[in-house]
Amino acid sequence: MSVIGECIVAFVFGSIVGLLVQRSRFCNTAALRDAMLFKTYRNTKPLLIAMMILTFGFTLFLTFGEGKAMHFDVGLNQVAGLFLFGIGMVLAGACTVSTWVKAGEGNVGAMWALLFTFIGMFLFSLLWTENFWPPASISMTGEPNLEALQFGFINARTLQDKFGVPAVIFGMVQVFLLGLIYRAIVKKEQAQQLEHDKAAAAHKVKLAEAA
Repeated sequence: MSVIGECIVAFVFGSIVGLLVQRSRFCNTAALRDAMLFKTYRNTKPLLIAMMILTFGFTLFLTFGEGKAMHFDVGLNQVAGLFLFGIGMVLAGACTVSTWVKAGEGNVGAMWALLFTFIGMFLFSLLWTENFWPPASISMTGEPNLEALQFGFINARTLQDKFGVPAVIFGMVQVFLLGLIYRAIVKKEQAQQLEHDKAAAAHKVKLAEAA
């Protein structure tokens, strides 16, 4: 496919996904925040389903196809960075995807969040080679390096190459665990609905007795 063809496909795909996100109001931040703070799971369930489909499909492709997974070191610096990023998403009230949507709708707060996202990425690019913690050239070799707080490459492809276990097996394990979480959420929603129905029925009885 030519470069122009790839750009057209990317534009069409991005437009469709953007429309779906805008109409569904889906947000990764809301999927976790609402579940933990408000015990509502409107965004959590579709997020889990998407993770199960993508995980299984990706690991299946790694096992039987020509997939070339991205390799990156996992260390405590990633943990710290993800923690700070999570705080930023909660303060912004949206994940990166929904921030784009809200900015397109004219939300000023989302525009500021998007602007400082770009500024942060630009500053990070300037510091990548000189002040990255820990220094990439010394510690980020793909192998565990506990002195530098790095755990090496950690993904299904690495485990497949090192231990000979097909990546799809790790994918299936993750899908199973996500499925258990999804099942627990459905059961909790059913219990909540049952309690709501009982409370509504009791309220109707009280109204009938009062009449």
